[in-house]
Amino acid sequence: MGQVVTFGEVLMRISPRGKKKFIQSNVVEFFFGGTELNVGISIANFGGNVKHISAVSSDFIGDAAISYINKFNVDTSSIGRSTRPLGVYFFEVGAVMRPSNISYNRSHSAFSEIQPHKVDWNEALIDADWLHWTGITPALSQNAFDILKNGLTLARAKGMTVSADPTYRQNLWNYGKDPKEALIELLNLSTVFIGGINEINEVLGTNYSYSNEDFLIASKELMETFPSIEKVFDKIRTSVNSSWHKIRARMWNGKEFRETADLDITHVVDRIGTGDAFAAGLIYGLKNYDDYKAMEFGSAACALKHTYEGDINLATVKEVTDILEGNISGRFNR
Repeated sequence: MGQVVTFGEVLMRISPRGKKKFIQSNVVEFFFGGTELNVGISIANFGGNVKHISAVSSDFIGDAAISYINKFNVDTSSIGRSTRPLGVYFFEVGAVMRPSNISYNRSHSAFSEIQPHKVDWNEALIDADWLHWTGITPALSQNAFDILKNGLTLARAKGMTVSADPTYRQNLWNYGKDPKEALIELLNLSTVFIGGINEINEVLGTNYSYSNEDFLIASKELMETFPSIEKVFDKIRTSVNSSWHKIRARMWNGKEFRETADLDITHVVDRIGTGDAFAAGLIYGLKNYDDYKAMEFGSAACALKHTYEGDINLATVKEVTDILEGNISGRFNR
């Protein structure tokens, strides 16, 4: 199969151990991640061929980040080096009724100041048949937006599948670009939409509700507005509290509406990267299964990610398939 290419920032996450707040502890642990990287590594764990494009610091932290990515057999040949520092975020893990807290330190990072001449898309996409992007990257800087748009333009010219997870985070858009206009430009170069009602309302300027009926109407309007989009997938999270969530998914592929059953996650270990795990499972599924089974695979992958510490979903295809077959007891494998 062709290579899946992801483009986005590599971040270091720093957290106190044991669900403590920073004020309680002087012992922390770190993880590497980043929205698009999380997707790429997860696909690689499923056996996919993946390349990640980014820029990291030209110091021992950048060395460690690249070493970490290489450990998962992700192609790092298109990751550049910069004198700017690696982006960092600080994360306090919530529990039960106490929510988690995140503080980002990514301004002027190696990736946010990435230079267009540092990314050779012709070289990067030689072996690729799929390019995945999210709304995080174009929010970081004009250069990041321009580089991404160049990549999407070439990908579409090559007939590649382009999946979009147009996550909208208002606080990231600080360089003057209008978020809605930017996302519209990029969605016109995309073929698979991975997002829910909030994302659809953001780009269409609509006010659809979360009901299945409105999701179907909204998906049809989205596909009429962006004719290149062929399929819409939505992950739905129901939060009982910080530690107990339920996950299901729904889709409209231009022919049928389908919805998965709820997967009950009664003890959340770590919810960071769970949306990325859904996207990764879905992409892997769409390259190997029909649309509904791909969505089921993505939903189960998302549920499993809640059981792993860190940003990355470490699940294998067999582990995800076991969940789909109803093996949710968590008993020992001997």
